[in-house]
Amino acid sequence: MPVPVIAGAHTIPFVKESTHVVDLGADAVRGLLRATGVDREAVDTVISAGVAGGALLGQRILSRLSMTGLPVFNIENACASGASAAHLAIGMVASGQARVVVVVATERLSALGGGALKLDPTDIEAAQGAIMPAHYALRANRYLWENGLKPEDLARVSVKNRRNGALNPIARFQAAVTLEEVLNSKPIADPLTLLQCSPNSDGSSAVLICSEEAASELGLDAVGIKASVITSGKYSDAPRDLTMPDVTLRAIQEAYAQAEIGPEDLDLAEVHDAFTIAEVLYYEALGLCERGQGARYLAEGRADIDGDCAVNPSGGLISRGHPVGATGVAQLTEAYEQLTGRAGARQVPGASVALTHVTGGGIAGVDNGACGVHVLAV
Repeated sequence: MPVPVIAGAHTIPFVKESTHVVDLGADAVRGLLRATGVDREAVDTVISAGVAGGALLGQRILSRLSMTGLPVFNIENACASGASAAHLAIGMVASGQARVVVVVATERLSALGGGALKLDPTDIEAAQGAIMPAHYALRANRYLWENGLKPEDLARVSVKNRRNGALNPIARFQAAVTLEEVLNSKPIADPLTLLQCSPNSDGSSAVLICSEEAASELGLDAVGIKASVITSGKYSDAPRDLTMPDVTLRAIQEAYAQAEIGPEDLDLAEVHDAFTIAEVLYYEALGLCERGQGARYLAEGRADIDGDCAVNPSGGLISRGHPVGATGVAQLTEAYEQLTGRAGARQVPGASVALTHVTGGGIAGVDNGACGVHVLAV
């Protein structure tokens, strides 16, 4: 059976406002083909991901590049859209249905205006104001109360990730911030302030997923795909455990089993830090530390680029930005660059195993709509 690998990746700079969603996607694919030197004729399938890009986004992107006539699939799965597209590409290559696949994930959130992203108005929780900042504020307050912590214990996530983002040329925010600046920024949903929230962004990212044989024939640097997992949230009308997200925990455990590794094997992890509390909870879900010890793990520098496991060396959603549907593929791009030694000033020393994690989508009675976890290794 063919062995799928990632053999190229390209992310365009994430920005506050851009011209057109199709231009974003075309720029990412064009950059991917240029970076790899792969002729468009070698690509046999394209999978496009996005949330607000409209119908036939992939076909519209390819029309700008004279790559029409290919099998094209368009995927929407909330924040996990890009990861879901990559998962499907991996399956197609592994089954022999495709040989060389371009996955392009694109979002132009500026087209929706500013502020928090709106959820389905017919959803009973969303109708009562349970939008994402509110959900994560509930998690933050519960976590702080359970563990006797203070808001600054969470705000340190923003300090770390903005420091990392300052080293990333495609990041939306390119400047470090102090703990005081984070805590004194505009209140959003207590205890979360503006600088503890990921910004709405426009952007696109593309990866080349192909068989190991094809990568060798094309002369490309390949990174092994050791695990690819997509989970969805389970409905329950019982009280939720706010500080241990089930949809994430199940995906991570399955990914570890597929890859035959444990948390101690990770050199870096790109996780879904939509808000500061999220990253702290994901330290624990990943098994990097014991439950309730995430804030300490952060404070001790163990999530830094030179720490035990570098978490969000790209700057994460908080600094790199969060063009919802594109985030999962941007994480894979970061992992590819780290594992091939292309990450520049933010390079994790000796990186050989990376995990990416993205989750999202608010539905009443469900922890999160979808979650995607991948493990890459060289």
